[in-house]
Order: sequence, then C-alpha cells, then structure tokens
Amino acid sequence: MERYDVIVIGSGPGGYVAALRASQLGLSTALIERYPTLGGTCLNVGCIPSKALLDSSEKYDEARRYFKEHGILIDQIQLNWETMLARKTQVVKQTISGIEYLMKKNKVSVFHGHGRFVSANEVTIDGGPKLYGRNIIIATGSKPAQLPNLPIDKKRIITSTEALSLAEVPKRLAIVGGGVIGVEMASIYGRLGSQITVIEYTDRLLPGMDTDASEETRRILIGEYGARLLLGHIAESAEVGEGEVRLTVRPREGGDPLMIEAEYVLVAVGRRPYTEGLELEKAGLATDERGRIPVNEHLQTLVPHIYAIGDVIQGPMLAHKASEDGIYVAERIAGRKPHLDYLQVPTVVYIWPEIASVGYTEEMLRQAGRTYRVGKFPYRALGRARAAHETRGFVKVIADARTDQLLGMHIVGARAADLIAVGVAGLAYGASAEDLFRLPLAHPTFSEALKEAALAASEGAALHL
Repeated sequence: MERYDVIVIGSGPGGYVAALRASQLGLSTALIERYPTLGGTCLNVGCIPSKALLDSSEKYDEARRYFKEHGILIDQIQLNWETMLARKTQVVKQTISGIEYLMKKNKVSVFHGHGRFVSANEVTIDGGPKLYGRNIIIATGSKPAQLPNLPIDKKRIITSTEALSLAEVPKRLAIVGGGVIGVEMASIYGRLGSQITVIEYTDRLLPGMDTDASEETRRILIGEYGARLLLGHIAESAEVGEGEVRLTVRPREGGDPLMIEAEYVLVAVGRRPYTEGLELEKAGLATDERGRIPVNEHLQTLVPHIYAIGDVIQGPMLAHKASEDGIYVAERIAGRKPHLDYLQVPTVVYIWPEIASVGYTEEMLRQAGRTYRVGKFPYRALGRARAAHETRGFVKVIADARTDQLLGMHIVGARAADLIAVGVAGLAYGASAEDLFRLPLAHPTFSEALKEAALAASEGAALHL
C-alpha cells in the first residue's frame, strides 16, 4: 500500500490547487480523479469553456454591431459555430495539459478512477490501488441541481454542460434560472441570435448580488439581446416534442399559465454537492440535509485529519473559493497559519459588460442594522470609457458611515472582473474609502472610476461628476 502525507480526492480548482500547494510545501501528495482528464467541472465543462464561448460571442457581437462606428467596414460578417466550438475545445485541452504538466513538475502522484473510502485513512480506486493518507482532502465538487418537474434528458432539456456543446445555435432558448449561469448562457446565445426567455423564481436577476447590478443586468439582457424576462415565475412542466420543448410557466403568486416553445430548455437553478460513491460512512462521515459535508472553521470534518473543501462544504460555489480552500488546508497541514474570509471572495458574471462584486451589499448591511455611505460613479463619465465605446455601467463603493472603512464594492462595466481585485485588496487590508481615493491610478483608465466612487462614498461627491 502506497502511503502519502496528503491524498486529494477530486482534481477541480480546489483539489488540484491543494495538491500543488501541499507538494510545494514538502508533503508527499496523491491526487485522485475519476475522469480521464484533470481540472474537474471548471476546466472541462464550466468556467473555461464558457469563458471561451463568451469571449468568442462577444467578438462576433462587437464586429456585427459596433465596428462600423470605429470606421471598420466589413461587407459580410458570418458566424461559423463549428469553428467557435473547436476553438473552445482547444482552449480546454491547452488548459488541461497545463495542469498535467504542473502535476509532473511538482511530483504529485496522479491516479485516475473513482476513489472511495475503505477506512478513515485508506482510499481505494475502483477496487484497484489502495492508498494510505495521513491526511485526506475531499474536493469532489458539485453537479447541476435538477427540478423534479423538469427531468434532464440531455437532449432537449439540458444543463450548462450540454449547452456548451450544442450542435447548432438555437433559434429559441428558454433558460430556467436567472442566476450567474443562466445570465451567462443568455448572453452567449443572445449575442449569436437566439431568442432568449429567462424564467426566474425571484423578482430579479442575480438575486444574491447587489440590486443595482441586478437592474443593470436586466437592462443589458433586454436592451442588447432582446431577451424576454419572466421574473417571479415558476417553470411547472415541459413537454418534449419533435425538435422542440413546450414549457408551461406560471406566475409565482398565481395567475394564468404561459406556454413557451423553444428548441432547448436549459435548467440553470444552481448546483448541488457531489459526494456519491465516496462511501463516507466508512470514514465515519455523513452529509447534512443539503448534501454538504460539515466542517469546522479550519475545514476539518468530524474526523480531524479528513478535510473537505470547495463545493462540498458551506460557502459560495465558486472555483476561486475552492482554490483558496485548498491552499488554506494544504498550508494548515504543513504547519502554517493561513486565514480565510469568504466575505473577501469576489463574485463575477462574465457577460459584457462584466459584473463583479465583493464584500457586503446594501441589503446585507440593512439587515444587520449597520449604517453606511454609498459612492457611485458611472462609466459614461470616464474618458477612457468613451474612447473605448464602453460607457455602460458603474462602480459602487460602500463604506462604514462612522469609520469610512470599505465594506463592499460592486462593478458593472468593462474589465470589472479585473478591477474588483482592488476591492478585494481593500477589504483584506482594512482600507478606508479615502485610502482608495488616494491611490494614484493611471489616466485614462477604467480604474479611475474606482477612485471617483471611493471619494463619493467618503466625502459625498466625486470629482468628475
């Protein structure tokens, strides 16, 4: 039996990063992955392929709608869906190859096959090799959540996995769920010409994010792609026919049903922890009522040398959150004293313009009874935004009313996914809104909106507004 300081089960962004960090810190490490390729959902059928299609579809949309304003004249713009899909596949392959290289470089032992517990220290792989781990990290991720009244057939009623590899661009696409995945998929196919209908149970898109960001997203989907948004509605049932689906939708508060016809219905109602087949009971573990593995503040399970990270535990189901979990656990095992704060983990929606958020929202602060100030600055007031034809969006900074401490940052606009890093750093190091205003940011850049919004939060008014 091979023995390791650390065994990691699952090679997604949490698992493979945990394995890399553990090995870098001198711990003998094994990584178990049930599928033939490393990278988990994110690299194979999630973050990376979706961003490849988002980027390609944005270029197509920009060329079709805006190049003429820049003096770039193209007689005919044609979409080659097969080439777009092939590029996506190549990006995924390159990324996976990079992970495989890193495993070899860092001398991580990789085993392919389904891992399951034999005891609290032993893991077997498809009945083959048995490994002994002084410490074990469960990083098996999540699967798309399903609705009992909309059974997934992977043909006409699909998940995001199938949506990333459709044989054709559908003329009509119905999306059940207005969260991050649903909005991103609406953006991809809306740009490519699909008639989009989004059915969302709550009264707004992106229900967990800032309300101003949600409202701006609503305007983008309707104004840019002509999407039909049925907010406060429930998808009751679906009838699959020849080449189409008839979806019955009803207002949440009651009322007459609506019938929606589409080539595909994408169910995007979140994700659920994936722990099937691990045989957790043999290690002395069990899941809670939501399928998560309970952990303490150090991500230890009830069995202290077994840790769980990423989507199988509490907290936001985000790839970078899983990576931070993995780094944290690897460093704890190695005797270091890292820290975690999920409030500092940003959320990004990769439509265009991008949406990014970190820290408290106004709703959270009101519920907590905290007093705060808000500073907001529109992209349209930026010279760089006007030059780039990117005037949609804003930066919103929230600060404590008494101390001026930064509490949250919310951005809708070009490069929001990168700009939010300033908010992350500000929260991590206890910056005030004034501290952000004092940053000598380059001109002309999109980042100047951060400086202006911070001044507005700190002193009540921006400079250039």
